[in-house]
Amino acid sequence: MFIGRESELQFLENKYAAKNGQLVVLYGRRRVGKTETLKEFCKNKKHIFYSCTQSTDKVQLQKFSKRLLQEDIPAKKYLSEFADWESAFGAILELPYGEEKKLIVIDEFPYMCKANKSIPSVLQNLWDTQLKDSNVMVILCGSAMSFIEKELLAEKNPLYGRATGIYKMTEMGFYDAVKFFPAYSDPDKIIAYSILGGIPHYLCQFDPDLPLSENIKKNILTKGCVLYSEVDFLLHQELRETPIYNSVIEAVALGNTKLNDISQKSLVEDTSKTSVYLKNLIELGIIEREFSVDSKIKEKANTSRGTYRLTDNFFRFWYAFGFTNYSQLEDGDAQGVFTHVVEPALHEFASHAFEAVCKEFVKEMQKKNRLPFRYVKLGRWTGKTTVRDAAAKSGSRIAETEIDLLGIGRDEKDYLVGECKFKKTPFSYAEYLDTKAKLSPLKENAAFYYALFAESGFDTAVRNEAAADQRILLYELSDIVNFK
Repeated sequence: MFIGRESELQFLENKYAAKNGQLVVLYGRRRVGKTETLKEFCKNKKHIFYSCTQSTDKVQLQKFSKRLLQEDIPAKKYLSEFADWESAFGAILELPYGEEKKLIVIDEFPYMCKANKSIPSVLQNLWDTQLKDSNVMVILCGSAMSFIEKELLAEKNPLYGRATGIYKMTEMGFYDAVKFFPAYSDPDKIIAYSILGGIPHYLCQFDPDLPLSENIKKNILTKGCVLYSEVDFLLHQELRETPIYNSVIEAVALGNTKLNDISQKSLVEDTSKTSVYLKNLIELGIIEREFSVDSKIKEKANTSRGTYRLTDNFFRFWYAFGFTNYSQLEDGDAQGVFTHVVEPALHEFASHAFEAVCKEFVKEMQKKNRLPFRYVKLGRWTGKTTVRDAAAKSGSRIAETEIDLLGIGRDEKDYLVGECKFKKTPFSYAEYLDTKAKLSPLKENAAFYYALFAESGFDTAVRNEAAADQRILLYELSDIVNFK
């Protein structure tokens, strides 16, 4: 059963319905579901779907020819193989699809280009002279994001400016991801998402009829299962120096978010080298460099600023629990690692993902105009505030602080302050007061609204405060998980 990807499918359908030729580039990191989405789009349409292989140019042309010649085109009568790529691509115009668009998908297109660097030039020439004014749709798909962004779509590339549509696929959001586990409880849906994220390939490995604990043991921690070797497999496919990348990712997964801390923890002495490793991981969609939601362009340009976080939930889970206990897992002690390492820390581990879910919830609320104002920026806020400290001479001190979620309205006249608590006790009044105390660096004359998100509800004092003040918005777990 195909789940989600409504936006991607609608984008492709719009291009398919458009007049004249369509040249679409669809790309994204491995495992994100590009191929399955394209196959879903191609259903009930006459089409050619060709998956490139890592082979020589001659073999690639041979395989591409064979696929094209399976169609009832004139060349089929006198050819067993096209002589060159010009004639092979040109045969697209001969596809016998009547008034339907001549649809061809070339999956993992970078493999084709790697074997023959002239492919983009050949395709560009054919596009300019024939295809752009014909009833065709060519979709170029790939996982090599750096190649596609820096080569294929770059100004120096022959195909620059030719694409009629460019779509970068990212992982599924929470609301699509949890459709894989319809019978799970609301807390387990959050925890499952915190482990697998929105990567369809990972989500498919869990059995929705098994309890979450059994899925973790059977489909992640057991040697031989797909997810057990997934991280190592992906890193070896994409990167060299995997031992160093392992150290860098582990450092980030364990809470080291600043460049210097990551460098020291991973034992990469030169921070400039660490920056390169982090940059490569960012390009793969594994790590992101995050700034406070109100950061200016100048700050973002400073390579030493910002914090690094794992964007891939499964990588974060594996490096927190699997990688650090690898010897025991190799010995077959999945039950022991789960009982003594994973289970005691799993709920707290999921709190990070809960913040991301709340952020997605707020975005959905804005789409439906259910917020008190429209924000123009939304994200985590970090800054400094004054806190009471009896040990300090003045009775207070300046401390680093952060707000889980801050929505900033136009002209900074309105703020939505979000605090997320994924814990088994209610959101307390003291926690609400702590949230308010963090606001001192923000504009005093602005209007502040508070969005409080809680797994286990709110204590009586918070509920009473919210009843008396319409600016305090309370959202329980069921409101968030089952949002419509």
